[in-house]
Amino acid sequence: MGLKWAAGAVDKEGTRTSLFNARTNQRPEFGEQLAAARRGDDWAWHHFYTELIGPITGYLKSRGAREPDDLAAETFLHVARNISTFEGDQASFRSWVFVIAHRRLIDSRRAAARRPQIADRDDEEHEGGNVEDEAIGLLGDHRVNELLDQLTEDQREVLTLRVVADLSLKETARVTGRDVGSVKALQRRAIQRLQRVIQHGTVTQ
Repeated sequence: MGLKWAAGAVDKEGTRTSLFNARTNQRPEFGEQLAAARRGDDWAWHHFYTELIGPITGYLKSRGAREPDDLAAETFLHVARNISTFEGDQASFRSWVFVIAHRRLIDSRRAAARRPQIADRDDEEHEGGNVEDEAIGLLGDHRVNELLDQLTEDQREVLTLRVVADLSLKETARVTGRDVGSVKALQRRAIQRLQRVIQHGTVTQ
């Protein structure tokens, strides 16, 4: 299967297929997109790629990946190889892709730990409250990495999945292998920590 992810593809009758239904100008249903991706249709892969590449790369960057673009590409290659095994709806698909990205990140860290270090790292629902509004209000663009460094590893992982990747509590729990209650607790502590840091100006360098 060639993953061109072009905006459209030409079918065997010579007709260019598109991401949108030509007559209704509506996006196909998820089931149709999934079936098309399994057949190797470029328009379906283009849709999945453009919808998820930004959040995935953003998540990997915020988690300190040394080569986030490369890891994002590896994630989609893994998705392409294993999409025939996926079963579920659109929300499940999104969390499945993030599980893969998370595992690629862990694998890359393990590989880096086994390699000699040649150079220093470059500078780098009411159910859970409105975490996005709260966190985005705290994380000014110019201070995001600086502030995230104030959190524990677990807190940073949960907050970036919730805010950067825009996953739900249940999806975040699935990616991290935790239960929803643990995710909510880590999220709450992370936001409280950021509030204290900003209020008292205690960002460490």
